[in-house]
Amino acid sequence: MIRVLFSAPASSWADYEAPLRRAFDKAGLACDLSTQTDDPAKIDYLVYAPGGPVSDFTPFCHAKAVLSLWAGVENIVSNKTLTQPLARMVDDGLGEGMTEWVTAQVLRHHLDIDQHILGQDGIWRSAAPPLARDRTVAILGLGALGRSCAGALNTLNFNVIGWSRRQKDLPGITCYSGQEGLNTLLSQTQILVLLLPQTAQTAHIINAQSLACLPKGAIIINPGRGALIDDEALLAALDSGHIAHATLDVFTQEPLPAAHPYWAHKKVTVTPHIAARTRPASASRNIAQNIKRCEAGQPLLHRVDRTAGY
Repeated sequence: MIRVLFSAPASSWADYEAPLRRAFDKAGLACDLSTQTDDPAKIDYLVYAPGGPVSDFTPFCHAKAVLSLWAGVENIVSNKTLTQPLARMVDDGLGEGMTEWVTAQVLRHHLDIDQHILGQDGIWRSAAPPLARDRTVAILGLGALGRSCAGALNTLNFNVIGWSRRQKDLPGITCYSGQEGLNTLLSQTQILVLLLPQTAQTAHIINAQSLACLPKGAIIINPGRGALIDDEALLAALDSGHIAHATLDVFTQEPLPAAHPYWAHKKVTVTPHIAARTRPASASRNIAQNIKRCEAGQPLLHRVDRTAGY
């Protein structure tokens, strides 16, 4: 019997219990799934999200892996007691949701839909937007989510370019890496989508210097991590007119405080971290697959590189 401990906020248990049990059964895994244990040393796997009962992983000395319910692990890898192999969540449902949200926001700004929704003032404005082929969209971060979004936008015929820490080669996408590559990418970007992980290297990657590299009138869309943006620098760029609009789904502090200037700024759209949600059914299949692989002696999928932070 494989012993699996579910350690996440209590409210998540009702969402995940049945999908996890179904996924284990379908994968042919005989699992004892529980939210409690009298003997941590007997636990084989932890299904984990911050805010649950486990904060010290030391007693789980025989656990083969910690399987995160979150795609972002910056708040997990900092736990010094977590020495077990850690896998981040790469979920088909999460990827589909992110791609839908990013595509919608890019099209919204590309077609200037806000002008027609908010500008019902009796003035007939007949200017047509450019075609997608004449609009350059840049994706910062070419992991699973970034590649999915880049592919969808490329299919719509946008001129898609991308940047990552390590050089990538993606069909139909011009890829850059390194600081020089970042500056080159920014200089030609009209719509910038942020999908980088949060690490020491990516913190405030969008700052006064990088904002100045963008052409006047550029749009910023951030469904990645709040810490990627220097808020004060972005607000200054919006106030000066250099940046035309920012659509932000993630923030350094969440929920975003009611008094934060983003809420009232006419050039900012705030959405409450809804761009991509982990779906219990598809996430449970991912977890079952990783347990099955580990039990068969195969490497974990999406294992976190502790040195890189993701």
